[in-house]
Amino acid sequence: MKNNAINNHEARFRLKSSSEYSHASFSAIVSAALGAALLFASYVPAQGAFNPLPFFGGIAWIVFAFLQTLVWAIIRRNLLKTGEIKNTTRRLGYVLLLSLLTANVFIATSAFGLIRRRKNAAYTLAVYTLLTTLFVFAVSALNVFKPFVANGYLLGMTLLIIIAVVQLVSLLLVAKYADHAVLPGWMGLVAGILIVTSATGNLFALFLGLLLIARLRDKNYTSGSRLAEVIDKLSRSSTSMLGLLFIVFLLTIAITSYLTFDYGMAIENNYSLILHAPDLAYPLGTDNFGRDLFSRIIFGARISLVVGLLSTLIPLLIGGALGAISGYYGRRTDNIIMRLLDVLYAIPGILLAIAIIAAFGASTANLILALSVGAIPTYARTMRANVMLVSTLEYVQAARAFGVGDGKILFKHIVPNSIAPMIVKATLTIGTAVISTSSLSYLGLGVEPHIPEWGNILKLGSAYLETHSFTAIYPGLAIIALVLSFNFLGDGLRDALDPKLD
Repeated sequence: MKNNAINNHEARFRLKSSSEYSHASFSAIVSAALGAALLFASYVPAQGAFNPLPFFGGIAWIVFAFLQTLVWAIIRRNLLKTGEIKNTTRRLGYVLLLSLLTANVFIATSAFGLIRRRKNAAYTLAVYTLLTTLFVFAVSALNVFKPFVANGYLLGMTLLIIIAVVQLVSLLLVAKYADHAVLPGWMGLVAGILIVTSATGNLFALFLGLLLIARLRDKNYTSGSRLAEVIDKLSRSSTSMLGLLFIVFLLTIAITSYLTFDYGMAIENNYSLILHAPDLAYPLGTDNFGRDLFSRIIFGARISLVVGLLSTLIPLLIGGALGAISGYYGRRTDNIIMRLLDVLYAIPGILLAIAIIAAFGASTANLILALSVGAIPTYARTMRANVMLVSTLEYVQAARAFGVGDGKILFKHIVPNSIAPMIVKATLTIGTAVISTSSLSYLGLGVEPHIPEWGNILKLGSAYLETHSFTAIYPGLAIIALVLSFNFLGDGLRDALDPKLD
């Protein structure tokens, strides 16, 4: 009986500790659910028929979900019998890579993880770098079915193809040399090219380039840099990495859309296409002015990301500085700063934002200002608590004993060791900023009405929710997906930056 209990415990530990097993189960469940949702959405009651594009897409997703379930069962059997995944099972990952043809990012990431036995930060970043570019290319390629394309469309698509080829070669090289103690010197050129490709907004390429440069500089590189450790921990969470993938994807397509998307289709009225149902030319349909919802949501990502990031970065810097000064100097300085911030904190954030916009007018700059001011006290309090804790540590007391100045102690020794909780908080509150942006725009107090922004799109679509629900569903799903992505990323960063979980 005791031996059976021990064996059961070991079996559960093997399954729980296998990232391939957990990723396979997660991707199978999500793919099956989304495939069923696509099938349901493909039915058009008015016509009594199915829309071909989402119908066959849903079928494809369900088929790959079934294949992923079979692979999951094989992985489970391997782990329970031998404690490791066989090489023949890992080769099944190449079959699952065909899911890229259906844009199934869940199974594709699981397949890349299954193929390679020993995964590290460089390999993980290389995979997500390539996936981001491929999905941006796939989404941009849908514009070829439109009556006309942007002037820079061919140039943009050509650049994306070149970048994808470069990143594929980088992935193969990283997979070959990542486990070597010393990288070849010419990998510095690869790192430089990757950093250049990150100009498209692909942050994975930037992080990978910096990681390779760090390895080339450190000849005694063994376990890796702090960036590598964070990526390794973050990659253990499927939801966190997929959240980061969606954020980087939106950032990349928001930048590349300057070449691959025509802004006129998002803002110019076309009364011959009012409330046009989704098809190949207009994948998400058109609104009540005949504007392409697909283009409007893509361009709206710029506003949501810019406002969300800036309205988080500004209070992070200002509140962080005030909290650091307050927590370090204490006494009268602390009392003055915190009491003033308490007054600001007593005003509800949304009410303060409405008051600022009502006073200065609705614009993107005023919206960023309105959302930033109300968030300053929370960041100041978080930084103050961190600084007060770190200030009591021995290395800070030693620096004071050696006569190091207050400014150097604060910004060189204390703040760098207090910044991790602030990063996690910022990641989690960006989602709140995105919701606030869309909410204020929905109320007519945010971005100007003619500018494509998710809140504006949702406001117009809500009037046709009963008759043409797609006008409100798609922008709503975009908001939900972005907020969830930031929340998932924040949860993953919280675990990755927590030294207690090492």
